[in-house]
Amino acid sequence: MAKMNSMPQDSVRRRLTATERVEEYIRHAIYRGALKPRERVIEENVAKYLKCSRGPVREAFLRLERDGLVVTVARRGTFIRDISRESIEVVFEMRGKLEALCVRHLREHLTDEMEATLREALRKLKSAAAKNDEEEFYAADMNFHQTIWRLSHRAILENTLITIMNPFIFMLARAYSTQTPMSVRYKEHAQYLEKVLTEPTSRVERSVEQYFREKEEEILSKLPSPLLAAADGFNSNSSRVGGSVAKPVEAETR
Repeated sequence: MAKMNSMPQDSVRRRLTATERVEEYIRHAIYRGALKPRERVIEENVAKYLKCSRGPVREAFLRLERDGLVVTVARRGTFIRDISRESIEVVFEMRGKLEALCVRHLREHLTDEMEATLREALRKLKSAAAKNDEEEFYAADMNFHQTIWRLSHRAILENTLITIMNPFIFMLARAYSTQTPMSVRYKEHAQYLEKVLTEPTSRVERSVEQYFREKEEEILSKLPSPLLAAADGFNSNSSRVGGSVAKPVEAETR
């Protein structure tokens, strides 16, 4: 598991409350793949690392649980929520519908400048793939889709996707994407962009939804069975993944 050294630099500059610092610390760890599904997060270790009391940590855990990122099991602790078959289906259904709406609105006022912005976002994916740099590719991937959301000029759609969908998208990307070569993932994004730009406006929304349905089926067919847990996203009878006890977050802060 990748070492997690510090809070993101922009987060350090902002004046966050202790609870917000803890929440952002955990979210960032999930985004980077430093904390994985079913991994235990120990309250005491987080408080010690971030130099705060346990109160803000508990409050942050409650917020994260509300957003579906962690689950607290009585007498066991708090864990990163597992990726269940049901959660994958829901995420892709929501993602497909919301991004399809973004694309429809984007196409209604598409300009040459907007198209150039989208192609530049795709170029960053190509550059990352050429360097075989997974971290850069993850960042470029999210930038590519966030550009689509932003260019829809529909703030409610963009904010919903950014605040709710991103954590799940990152978790799924980390669990799945390394099974597919970056060159293939880049080509898929290039084909997707052509769909976004050239599909008849009357059909583009439906076409984007179909694209995400196909991605959902592909991921479900390739994810290893340990990740396809019970529908509640976590089996409270076990914290073992692949036969070994999940590591606490302290392993990432030494």
